Amino acid sequence: MLSSAWKSVATSIETQLTSYYFRVQKLRTIGVRGMHSSLEDVKLESMQVKILPALQDNYMYLIVDNKTREAAIVDPVDPELVIKTVQEENVKLNKVLTTHHHWDHAGGNEKLVKLWSGELQVYGGDDRIGAMNQKVSQDVTFNIGELKVRCLSTPCHTTGHICYHVTNGQNAGAVFTGDTLFQGGCGRFFEGTPEEMYDALCAKLSALPDDTKVFCGHEYTLQNMSFARHVEPDNKLIQNRIEWAKLRRASKDPTVPSTIGEEKSWNPFMRVHEATVQRHAGGEKNPILTMGALRKEKDNFKA
Repeated sequence: MLSSAWKSVATSIETQLTSYYFRVQKLRTIGVRGMHSSLEDVKLESMQVKILPALQDNYMYLIVDNKTREAAIVDPVDPELVIKTVQEENVKLNKVLTTHHHWDHAGGNEKLVKLWSGELQVYGGDDRIGAMNQKVSQDVTFNIGELKVRCLSTPCHTTGHICYHVTNGQNAGAVFTGDTLFQGGCGRFFEGTPEEMYDALCAKLSALPDDTKVFCGHEYTLQNMSFARHVEPDNKLIQNRIEWAKLRRASKDPTVPSTIGEEKSWNPFMRVHEATVQRHAGGEKNPILTMGALRKEKDNFKA
């Protein structure tokens, strides 16, 4: 009984500290120092993705169906910038795709719904998401105009994390991965296990076509690729990406998107089957144990 009580206390403390961490980050908004990255358009077959920087290093994404001009916004933590962009682009916003409940992703939902003149369908996989009215789970599908959206349940960073794979029904399209998959890295295991992150990265996301564009939730590329180089110092693709990213960041250009195929070539958390990664993680040949060892090391890694 005593052990159970201490476990409950520890869980409560962890939850409070996580909440405190994100509330502190809320003070560091783009209004203080200007945007961390430039706004950028990525044109894909049948769709446009507008990259919108927010807060200290977050990204929001406006997805537009080229044919119908219907649009969805991913993780609208800065509602004013979202509304301004929607008006400038003259598109029909009717959906919000929320990856998870952390305030720096879902914290703008309620304000956006309040400010927006039309009806918004707010998607998410966690009851802790504000203004959510469309709860989704693995393989739930819906449309943005004529674009097809498939939900991928990827619990670990949070228990209700959802990634959204958007296509025209034929091409590889794009996947919006929030804090599950980053360029060169993955999210902290706040509410999950190495088994869950392995399933998310090495089963569900790895199964997408290699040329699927990956739009992640933060500008973490240089930090993550530094760790990737530490894990695989002889991987030339990692070094090349670091040099490319340094040039991009020197002019405040975003380093997103990458592709699923690229992540398989340089992201250590998607390479837990590789002998070089397993040797770095202590020689453990079990990829799930390798995943856990890498995350533990990354949590304390200083570039």
